[in-house]
Amino acid sequence: MSYTSLRVTSAGVVLFEEHARRLAPEGGPALAAYRRFAQTASPGGYRLWAENGALRVEAREEGPPLGGQPVRFVLSPFADRRGRFPKPAPPNAYQAVRLPGVTTVLTSPDGAELYESCVAALVGFDGRRFVLPPLDRPAVASAAAAALEQAGPVERAPVLRDATAPLALVNAVRGVIELALPGRAAFPVAAREAIAALLRARTSRG
Repeated sequence: MSYTSLRVTSAGVVLFEEHARRLAPEGGPALAAYRRFAQTASPGGYRLWAENGALRVEAREEGPPLGGQPVRFVLSPFADRRGRFPKPAPPNAYQAVRLPGVTTVLTSPDGAELYESCVAALVGFDGRRFVLPPLDRPAVASAAAAALEQAGPVERAPVLRDATAPLALVNAVRGVIELALPGRAAFPVAAREAIAALLRARTSRG
């Protein structure tokens, strides 16, 4: 079974191609069903499951804004894994570390390195390019991060908790999410707008 969560706007599915690869990497009936969904879906958030060529669709509530929330650091429930893995369908281990009104950032066992949040990928900015955690760190294979890397230029480097470079969250449903971390510079407006523009450019009904 493959799973994804996505957002539909009046222009179509945000990160249409990335979700297609996540749901139906080998094409076939599941891809055809996804394309039919994309053609007719109304704006909003959705959860999609693909299994044995069939597609199950469930509307999801948008939820409150995530930017500017207090941040807490928690050991990643997937810290014993190595590398990227498919987005897990609910129920999953991420739900156990989520706390309403708080952004939970997931760390290495020693707490020194940041992998992702419980709902989104981490993205930094070094003044010239976006920075993403190395591919061998345990985290969901993010559709938004994949789009950033394809657009380039992107650097893969460890994201350290005690660093000062700007840091934000990004996912296909919420876009860029402000991450309020003491001691870090604010994520540049231009960098935020560049990601938003990329998400719009990669929005399609197929």
